[in-house]
Amino acid sequence: MLTPDDIATLWLTFRVAGLATVIMLILGTPLAWWLARTPSRWKGICNALVALPLVLPPTVLGFYLLVLMGPKGPVGKLTSALGWGTLPFTFNGLVVASVLYSLPFVVQPLQTSFAAIGRQPLEAAATLRASPLDTFFSVVLPLAKPGFMTAAILGFAHTVGEFGVVLMVGGNIPDETRMVSVQIYNHVEALQYPQAHWLAACLLAFSFTVLLVLYSALKTHPVAHPMT
Repeated sequence: MLTPDDIATLWLTFRVAGLATVIMLILGTPLAWWLARTPSRWKGICNALVALPLVLPPTVLGFYLLVLMGPKGPVGKLTSALGWGTLPFTFNGLVVASVLYSLPFVVQPLQTSFAAIGRQPLEAAATLRASPLDTFFSVVLPLAKPGFMTAAILGFAHTVGEFGVVLMVGGNIPDETRMVSVQIYNHVEALQYPQAHWLAACLLAFSFTVLLVLYSALKTHPVAHPMT
């Protein structure tokens, strides 16, 4: 059975994943819109930077975040000067690391959905004298609904399953930074296989449910194709 520590770890993990997903959607939406629409020569570099966590070993990203946000890093010096302290080994540090690591899973589905809308709906809205902001909320967001569903689900699920980045940045502090993946590792290291089985089974069931919901939603609301 799940122990009280396991339940607390699951609760902390879902809190981090939920907050990180909201932040990723807020930051990722304008970024994905710009990437889908811009002809800028910097688009390729920006796409590569966004997708970098997909190919970069998590421990490498975690190490550099630890350096940047540490007492001697530029981010750490800034947060300390503002009276916030340093971010490593804190809940806020976990959220920041999770956002950076899982951002591609939010930006890429949104970028694909925005690109698939095409120019015709935007031009039609412009002829009706709709402002760019009104067009985005009245036309783009409804058409891109499948992309937002995919982005939110994948971003949340990927954050829940993080290990390398959260271990490097958050450490292993009970009730503060210990994520569920780290808790499973602790159980295995202590040869507590029954407890590890329970937690691993919870994540397995969660992952399967996430994928089932995602594919069912996409079947009901297929991604829009480019309009010609």
